[in-house]
Amino acid sequence: MSRRGYGMVSAAYWGFTLTDGALRMLVLLHFHELGYTPLSLASLFLLYELCGVVTNLVGGWAGSRLGLKTTLCSGLATQVAALIALSFVQEDWVGWVTVGYVMAAQALSGVAKDLTKVSAKSAVKLLATDSAGQESHGRLFQWVALLTGSKNALKGLGFFVGGVLLSAFGFRLALWTMAAGLVVVLVLSGLYLTADMGRSRAPVRVTQLLSKTREINVLSLARFFLFGSRDVWFVVALPIFLADVLGWSFTAVGGFLAAWVIGYGGVQAAAPALVGKASGVAAGAGTALSWSIALAIVTGGIALALQANFHPTMAVLGGLALFGGVFAVNASVHSYLILAYTDTDRVTLDVGFYYMANAGGRLVGTMLSGLMYLAGGLTACLWVSTGLVLMAALVTAFLPTTVSGTGDGSVPGYEF
Repeated sequence: MSRRGYGMVSAAYWGFTLTDGALRMLVLLHFHELGYTPLSLASLFLLYELCGVVTNLVGGWAGSRLGLKTTLCSGLATQVAALIALSFVQEDWVGWVTVGYVMAAQALSGVAKDLTKVSAKSAVKLLATDSAGQESHGRLFQWVALLTGSKNALKGLGFFVGGVLLSAFGFRLALWTMAAGLVVVLVLSGLYLTADMGRSRAPVRVTQLLSKTREINVLSLARFFLFGSRDVWFVVALPIFLADVLGWSFTAVGGFLAAWVIGYGGVQAAAPALVGKASGVAAGAGTALSWSIALAIVTGGIALALQANFHPTMAVLGGLALFGGVFAVNASVHSYLILAYTDTDRVTLDVGFYYMANAGGRLVGTMLSGLMYLAGGLTACLWVSTGLVLMAALVTAFLPTTVSGTGDGSVPGYEF
């Protein structure tokens, strides 16, 4: 795969991510303003995450058979449809009708997100493999970190854009503006991407959808717990806490979360240097385990501070910054490992399976975010988050200490 092709995939992924972040903030703040409870707000995103579980699995298979151009463009087109559909919501609709309609539109957006994600993440593996089929693990880690970090920085910018568009133009016009921008990205992707990019050389059977390798199964389970731990307090509980408890405006909430996600993306991009791997030696299971333990300590510390009512505002804001940095390194190491553990010819299958687990964790975290915030506020969400991080660390301990999947043996993993 050429760098030009990878660049086009990345640009399309960035464009999509900007609208995805903005859409999340638009829906959350708009319906919170209309009086929806935390549990109702969480329910708006359940089908978004549930569809991601299915789409990642099927999308990986489709990418292997049809090529990444097809899955990427399908994802962009589906997001345009979701944005337009949401613009037809009326404030005078009966509550359950509105919830069902928004859930369905969010389901389309969930399908769109994971089709584009599988395409973009799989493209990194193709870039890091040279014409002779040899793979540089150091280069792979750096490219994964750069793509993931930049994506999250743009998602953070999307949070800010969502808050600003909602304040300046209202819900409907904001959605139409984003849909128009994404149509431009879709047209450019259709023109400049090659049809066979990422297509498997061998026929892909449906029975190959579920991974058979131990390391990918273990890493996927760890990813499930890791992303559940983030979304259990970040998706619903934190924005409501900032708006209701701290009294922040929509723009302030969107701006703060944007700054957090942008900083989080910057840390992800710098992860190879932060874990001492900039020299070209890749991270491994030891790195993932150590950073998971560090994340559990940080999350538990924030929960303890809130439990003791110790400067709660500073505990949340300062703790959130620390949590974001440590979580970013965890996520970046995981994103590298999934590509390092898989073979080039089945990369979309394994990446799809892995992000199916990621979406499952987000689904559970989103559901728990609304439930636990009603039960015990942000403190309860943070204690559940701590437990999920500990589960991720426990599962990570079972990862192999070598990185394979290149077809030419194994490369030593980094161990503490």
